Amino acid sequence: MGKVAWIEDEAMMDAVTAVSGSGPAYVFLLIEAMTDAAVAAGLPKDLALTLAHNTVAGAGELALGSEDTAATLRRNVTSPGGTTEVALKVLMADGGLPDLMKKAVSAATARSKELAG
Repeated sequence: MGKVAWIEDEAMMDAVTAVSGSGPAYVFLLIEAMTDAAVAAGLPKDLALTLAHNTVAGAGELALGSEDTAATLRRNVTSPGGTTEVALKVLMADGGLPDLMKKAVSAATARSKELAG
């Protein structure tokens, strides 16, 4: 079961589909990418997969149970000058994850409109 959200404007449905309908695949891709990166860094595949699964699940639970924004939660787990900060600089660089996610959601939204057309 998921949470029900109401939209007042039917025109938003394509973007809802792009985020919520396609979103699980984005998260699964993140798990795949984290697992592959951990293996490349020297971890055994089973350990890498366990860490990726549980990291995503734990972060999701924290986000759901917190009144803080995702940006605040991200800042709260990022030590200045630490490992997370240098990794985030890579992910948040021009053309990085935020830009890719915007492109992906835009493409999925456009495709949803085409399919409805």
